[in-house]
Amino acid sequence: MTQTDLQGEAALAPPARTRIKLPDTRLLIGATGVGLIVLLALLAPLLAPYDPNAQHLAARLRPPSPQYPLGTDHLGRDLLSRLLYGLRPSLLSGLAAVMLAGVFGTAIGVVAGYFRGVPDALIGRVLDLLIAWPAIFIALALVLLLGPGPTGIVIAIGLAELPVFARVARAVTLANTGLLHVEAAVSIGASTPRIMLRHILPFAIPPLIVQFAIAAPQAVIAEASLSFLGLGTQPPDPSLGAMVSNALLYLSRSIYGALVPIATIAVLILCLTLLADGLQETLDPKRRMRRG
Repeated sequence: MTQTDLQGEAALAPPARTRIKLPDTRLLIGATGVGLIVLLALLAPLLAPYDPNAQHLAARLRPPSPQYPLGTDHLGRDLLSRLLYGLRPSLLSGLAAVMLAGVFGTAIGVVAGYFRGVPDALIGRVLDLLIAWPAIFIALALVLLLGPGPTGIVIAIGLAELPVFARVARAVTLANTGLLHVEAAVSIGASTPRIMLRHILPFAIPPLIVQFAIAAPQAVIAEASLSFLGLGTQPPDPSLGAMVSNALLYLSRSIYGALVPIATIAVLILCLTLLADGLQETLDPKRRMRRG
């Protein structure tokens, strides 16, 4: 068989099948669920059938009906309207706290890992002290110190979540400080901030994104817990934790006031957890190699 015949057969042969890697199922479900919940919170003024604080005393503790799709609470306030508006403080406070922890924790971790020595030792001891205490206790103490309200919750939860971000950033910095690309940048006289931002920080972005997704459900639970204790969003403005707290006194007459916010918190946590698992599966190179 001549070379021309071999080339002709190769041209007629069916093309090799390329393997298309679909996105992780958990990532798709989690991202879709979180996106829908965020959209509902943003469109609350358009979707809510009533003012969330409007009282209809003649319709107290009503079950779901066409007029009140999710029922009413002990003051006759529409639960659907309060639910849509109550998503806002949980999302805003929780996610803002995680962003605050991510920014400052990353900066602290990179500084500690790059300079090592005394700065690393001092920062490490402070982080160990924060990690030794449960995050919810730290948040509770700070909210009691700063006073109830969204600002205190954001600072408290952010400080409680900060050590984990700092440790992730420090580990990535330690792993990259001695590599050739960092040594080359040092040899040509690059400034320390430039080395941190251009040659170290990009390697920390994937694990920090995963950590952000992992910390988000914890922050949402912390915000709901503090609001349940009356330290978060103050009445009459709605929040998921406060809705549960108010409904506990009336469980014998109606379970919907507690069931609706609890189910919403559970769905939100589930979606955020699936999103975190999917991001970890997608961004972790070792897991990608096992899947491949």
